[in-house]
Amino acid sequence: MNQRPFGKQIQTQFDQIDRQITVWMARYGMLIMRIGLGIIFFWFGALKLVPGLSPAEELVRNTTYFVNPDWFIPVLAVWEMAIGLGLMLGKFMRLTLLLLFLQMPGTALPLLVLPDSVWTEFPYGLTLEGQYIVKNLVLIGAGLVLRGTVRGGRVVPEPEK
Repeated sequence: MNQRPFGKQIQTQFDQIDRQITVWMARYGMLIMRIGLGIIFFWFGALKLVPGLSPAEELVRNTTYFVNPDWFIPVLAVWEMAIGLGLMLGKFMRLTLLLLFLQMPGTALPLLVLPDSVWTEFPYGLTLEGQYIVKNLVLIGAGLVLRGTVRGGRVVPEPEK
């Protein structure tokens, strides 16, 4: 019979469950992140193909006033959908992530070009459009993590001791 103190047994059981969860997250987290990121890009791109459907359309039109939005928005839509497909399928990841990283600076352009649309109180008060832009930092971070795996890198649930 196991004579370990009750608290020690609970700690051991908690540790076993925690290890199982950690291993599962390490195994599937990258896949879920890649597919989720792909869905976001594909969906947001597809919305831009239907005039008036994307909540970002007006922001894009006002930001890219130096190009004709009637052709730029569909090009941007297809670009985003290509990124989304590449991520969801896990194919051509170097090219897919290059497209993602080339697209991201353009998403930050309103911070400079349309400050009144982005800030309620500079530098900390953001409008809804500003929040939409700043959340792209998470997309960039996810892209960086994914790019770190194109040569076979993986998440390791526990480092070797």
